[in-house]
Amino acid sequence: MAVVGDLRVLLRLRDFRRLLAVRLLSQGADGVYQVALATYVVFAPEKEASPAAIASAMAVLLLPYSLVGPFAGVLLDRWRRRQVLVYGNVLRAALASLTAVLMLGDAPDWLFYASALCVTAVNRFVLAGLSAALPRVVDADRLVMANSLSPTAGTLAATAGGGLAFLVRIVAADSDAAVVLLGAALYLCSALASLRMPRELLGPEKELVQPRLAVALAGTARGLLAGVRHLAERRAAAHALVSMTLMRFCFGALTVMVLMLCRYAWSSSEDDGLALLGIAVVFSGAGFFAAAVMTPWAVGRFGARGWMIVCAATAAVLGPALLLPFAPGSILAAAFVIGLTTQGAKIATDTVVQSAADDGFRGRIFSLYDVLFNVAFVGAAGVAALMLPPDGKSVLLVASVALVYAAIAGAMTRFDAQ
Repeated sequence: MAVVGDLRVLLRLRDFRRLLAVRLLSQGADGVYQVALATYVVFAPEKEASPAAIASAMAVLLLPYSLVGPFAGVLLDRWRRRQVLVYGNVLRAALASLTAVLMLGDAPDWLFYASALCVTAVNRFVLAGLSAALPRVVDADRLVMANSLSPTAGTLAATAGGGLAFLVRIVAADSDAAVVLLGAALYLCSALASLRMPRELLGPEKELVQPRLAVALAGTARGLLAGVRHLAERRAAAHALVSMTLMRFCFGALTVMVLMLCRYAWSSSEDDGLALLGIAVVFSGAGFFAAAVMTPWAVGRFGARGWMIVCAATAAVLGPALLLPFAPGSILAAAFVIGLTTQGAKIATDTVVQSAADDGFRGRIFSLYDVLFNVAFVGAAGVAALMLPPDGKSVLLVASVALVYAAIAGAMTRFDAQ
């Protein structure tokens, strides 16, 4: 298979392997940490989670970063990205350890959320740096395959991290703090793996680097506006980014719905609900893996934008067909399909944006990309909170999401026809 051959070529590239190792450890830690947060916020017996409570938690954790994310992108285009990966993961290890201490000490919710917010903020910073650095370790001809393997492998690592977190929680007598400490250890391992790469390897170019914080921040606003103008001049990339943001919105709304179904509609206890959620995550992760295998071929067959149209149209048709029975089996099948179409579209979007953006702008553009992802996810949670009943079964939400998917496919088809 051509996919297997391309994978072998990529994995022979030493620098790609090292960057991939950093991503796997980092996102594996993310999976561990996120499971700990989910069990603490949503599935703890003493907490009566509602769609509104879930939306509020997402807003607290994600929206503040939306205010600072673009500025972080400017710094990504001025600081050595390898150093960002090293110090960012060390900082996350320290902050995650603080979160564990707060859990053990029965701290106020606002203090716990503040700690989790800091970990999430640095997390988005690191992920943007990984995406911006990818074109520095592979050639342009294999960028689509690299975008298929690297982010998808990271997502699978996060899924595996979540599974490991479940096991640790069982062994450690339902201790969310122990799970968080495991995440902290993996963040530290990711920082150590980053040290295996030369400082200059991941860019940006030497003449763009401004190591002093005051110098870098002085040009932040101007650099941000320049990044927006840079993206606006590349209409295909801008349209792909908007379409992917809307698909992220759909994914977020369905995520909240599945959380509520697992918590209240399909289980008689918190442990049963958490187990069902874990299975749904596994099916979604399988969809992500399938997207990694299919997308290089599909992009070659349909083009990056054509593949995005196929993904959106597939989700529009199969999504409601699988979701509306509101049965565990059909929802798991839907998790696979939505995972495949969402990740397939994201791989194509990453490739379009990376190919269109100059190296000196990639950091800030991918930070804007992350901000759009955060805002879309939180917005979707807010909409879901208004539409979902306590048990999570909402025909209106499923139909609305299907219409958004159909609108994405129609708009992109019309743009390509112009």
